[in-house]
Amino acid sequence: MTMNVKFLNPFVEAAHDVLSAEAGITPARGTVSLQQSALTADEVTVLISLVGQVQGVVLYGMSVEMGLLLVSRMMSQTFEAFDNLAQSGVAELGNVITGRASARLAKAGYVSTISPPTLIQGKELRISTFDFSRIVVPLRCDTGEITVHLALRENHSSEPDTSYVQINPRQVSPSAAIGVAVP
Repeated sequence: MTMNVKFLNPFVEAAHDVLSAEAGITPARGTVSLQQSALTADEVTVLISLVGQVQGVVLYGMSVEMGLLLVSRMMSQTFEAFDNLAQSGVAELGNVITGRASARLAKAGYVSTISPPTLIQGKELRISTFDFSRIVVPLRCDTGEITVHLALRENHSSEPDTSYVQINPRQVSPSAAIGVAVP
């Protein structure tokens, strides 16, 4: 299944706006490519899922050095170690970009919900998006590169997406936590 390129611009525009406002960085879009193989992760990868009229995952990859630079600029202090606070800052950056992009998609008629970010550390890890092709967009700046991977597709179903279930924390039972359906 291929991805519709109309989902590309909201993410590129949101990334440009957020990186400019939060980190004082003006990225330039590199050559866009389409990949169908498993993703080999960068040193740091933020993964965020979308469900609704647009479904799939967005991944933001970068070096630890780039992550430290971004967090240092965002928080106006120097980070020398990729500790919990630095990790949280990078994950939140991906969350803000995806949130702004999903708001732009909603204005275009594609309402979706985003998941909390997941931060993956470890170069050369393989992440598979299975039957979702990925549009890969390098965002280059004078301080390094962030690679945006969009593995998204339009949900044509009139039925709600049942692959995602919102959980009310007050209603979680031990059986629900291990994947057993609870009536």
